[in-house]
Amino acid sequence: MPEKISTRGNAFSVSIGVLTLKLLGWRLQGEFPNEKKVILVVAPHTSNWDFVLGLAFMFALRLNASFMAKSDLFVGPLKLIMKGLGGIAIKRHRAHGVVAQMADRFEQSDALVLALAPEGTRRLVPRWKTGFLQIAARANVPILLIGLDYKRKCLLVGPCKRISNDANIEDELQQVLEFYSAISGKYPENCDTTGLNLEKKVGK
Repeated sequence: MPEKISTRGNAFSVSIGVLTLKLLGWRLQGEFPNEKKVILVVAPHTSNWDFVLGLAFMFALRLNASFMAKSDLFVGPLKLIMKGLGGIAIKRHRAHGVVAQMADRFEQSDALVLALAPEGTRRLVPRWKTGFLQIAARANVPILLIGLDYKRKCLLVGPCKRISNDANIEDELQQVLEFYSAISGKYPENCDTTGLNLEKKVGK
């Protein structure tokens, strides 16, 4: 991993990640940018296996990545597990919202790698959420597109770019969707980057 990217783990966790990926036949293509703060946009998200693969790659690469989760999950023994895996508690009903909470978190952190799924669910959705773009613009951190391509069994590290405060969020989203249009999730029918698949389902 690049020098500035936050890492964690040890030889044991690395061996678990590498062995898991070898058994499943997955590989990595591309390089991570040398950034202390970055948002990893991971898609398509169509299966629970996505989380398993994500953890395997995190362990293998010693990547110290965090993810957002409902604050309700950070209670009792589960709190230690969630924090140990890199979970960040988010209060969804707070007045200033998730975007502001994460922008503040980036500002307060010396280094932070945030992984998220823009679809927000494994089911087919009418449109992808733009919160990740808004966080990137507000916190002035780049986004790195990560593709989970089940057809090629490859985690594809795509382009890294910054979103300016005056950027057209919808135009930026279309550029992101273009990247993922060539990537096949485990259940391709649950990911639509054009709107056509959704229109067919609604029309049935």
